[in-house]
Amino acid sequence: MSIECIALHDPNSGATARILAGFGFNCFEFRVPHRGSEVDLLWSAEGFDGGGERPSGSGIPLLFPFPGRIAGTTLKWEGREYPLAGDDGRGNAIHGFVLDRPWRVIEAAENYVVGQFQASVDDPQLLACWPADFQITVRYELQGTTLTSLLRIDNPDDKPLPCGLGTHPYFKVPLGGTSPHGVDVQLPVSRHWELVEMNPSGKCTVVADASELQAGRPFASMQYDDVFAGLKFDDDGLCRARVRDAESGLTLQLEFDRSFRECVVYVPPHREAICIEPYTCVPNAAALQARGIDSGLRILAPGESFEAQVVMRVLAGD
Repeated sequence: MSIECIALHDPNSGATARILAGFGFNCFEFRVPHRGSEVDLLWSAEGFDGGGERPSGSGIPLLFPFPGRIAGTTLKWEGREYPLAGDDGRGNAIHGFVLDRPWRVIEAAENYVVGQFQASVDDPQLLACWPADFQITVRYELQGTTLTSLLRIDNPDDKPLPCGLGTHPYFKVPLGGTSPHGVDVQLPVSRHWELVEMNPSGKCTVVADASELQAGRPFASMQYDDVFAGLKFDDDGLCRARVRDAESGLTLQLEFDRSFRECVVYVPPHREAICIEPYTCVPNAAALQARGIDSGLRILAPGESFEAQVVMRVLAGD
């Protein structure tokens, strides 16, 4: 059975994007014309659009109602326990419920698409796994060589909704060039969460080489699966990370707003990509909050919502 796939096109720039509505609303392809050819900015496993590949390993997985890991396979919340699937290979739940399920397309045009997932509507069995019903709506819009995602979280329930949101883009390395050795990465971070068995311990420390990370570090020297904090926001309220390929002259600039307060950086074992992942909270946020640690966990009252924005902007040096 084929998976619903939505194609976007900007007629002015010739840029294109494809989103798998039937598999987590994952934007797994974003191509821009450059020097007479097309450059794909996103890394995806071959055959990902067939639905047989790992949902968190390609494109832009959307992570909700929790990003990252929850220690173990149970969420403990206000005296109750909610069963979660353990799927990180270490016995932990990871990355929420929406990244591998079909979403509904509620609006579409040549250069944008809007998808939505609500637990009670699209998979009612999830209501036993989380303290409240939840709804996530995402709009992808392509303008020029910029791909914007607008994300809205709603609590449609009559109970409070604890939640966190993250996106998990796999940016290709190299970025139109022929070698990863010409690529450097700018990370506007200054603090680092200590991890124990891949879960935050609750200790957050200053990054010793923050100035180097902010200025740009060669990708070849990077080996990360880390949770950073202390994000640097510009005067316009945006945090900007960059992947730059000196050979191709292309820069991929990731911009996200103050809805996000953590950033996970991950280099997969194949080293053909780097993930720069804005999160609204620390992984395992509910457990940390129960210990009195500021984790960024959001608790939406019935009818409450919040919005966030993530932008991928392609800049050419020539």
